[in-house]
Amino acid sequence: MNSRKPIIRLFNNWPAKMLSIALALILFVFHRMSTLATRTFSIPLALETSSTLVPSSLYPQSVRITMRGEDDSIRAIADGDIEAFVDFRRHETEGYYRAPVQIRKKGSAIGVEPLEISVNPMEVSVQLDIRINKTLPVSADISGKVATGFDLIDYAISPQEIVVSGPVGILEDLLELRTEPVELDGRRSDFNIEVNISRDNPFLTFRGSGMVEFQGLIRPSVPVRNIEDIPIALTRLDPRFEANLGGITGSIRLEGDYSQLDNFIPGPLFLSVDCSRIAGPGSYTLPIRADVPFGLFLIRSEPEELNIVITLKEEALEEEVPL
Repeated sequence: MNSRKPIIRLFNNWPAKMLSIALALILFVFHRMSTLATRTFSIPLALETSSTLVPSSLYPQSVRITMRGEDDSIRAIADGDIEAFVDFRRHETEGYYRAPVQIRKKGSAIGVEPLEISVNPMEVSVQLDIRINKTLPVSADISGKVATGFDLIDYAISPQEIVVSGPVGILEDLLELRTEPVELDGRRSDFNIEVNISRDNPFLTFRGSGMVEFQGLIRPSVPVRNIEDIPIALTRLDPRFEANLGGITGSIRLEGDYSQLDNFIPGPLFLSVDCSRIAGPGSYTLPIRADVPFGLFLIRSEPEELNIVITLKEEALEEEVPL
């Protein structure tokens, strides 16, 4: 009978005793939580989709992570050991979808207790579209000017085409890709650089490194000058004949020294046609000669030939009419 008394005493006032135990547990947990440290940082957000779909609307590229745990433990966790992702892999058709942001622990974050992780935002909405591939040409975005006295005479891009993957609604109308700006400022010799393809559209991905090789050819400048509306003179034409040129004029492109080009003024016989072999009226096609002064070089002359109709002057006709 005496051995049962401690057990009986144990259950005496048991509601009050259970309440005390519960209160003690609550105080223990509250004390434990109040001593936990907090750490907040941002990490990239990954979208996981099926192989046939890709995002075609903007969504958060990163999320805010808050970790709560023992100070030493959470400080030892590397940022890269917490991954944030949204899983859309179960969707196979295009549409607008919403899903929660999930957390994946790895490395130094595994096995850490206690560890409470919250994320902001908690959900992400995105438009998914059909994924297609397309081969597009690459053009260079050239910026600036080479050094004074030099010209960029040519350039090449390698590879000239890139395979692009992205939403069908965007790629259908895209005709070319452009590089990031290629700076020419101050250059005075050939150069070869790697340049990124411009990523203006965040929904596109490039096969390969996303870079192309740009080769520029730079040469010393050659001053040139174009001169238009130059009269064409007929020389050594028999005085019995005449020709109506109908207002035809010529144009030239000259190369040479800057000052000589600037000061050059074509004379009245600069462009001429030698008519010394014309023996009678008729139609003739004769070459046009340019009298280029020493130090200048003729690059182009237009027209190169002149079609003229030669007729007798009125007084010459009167002399040929018999009385």
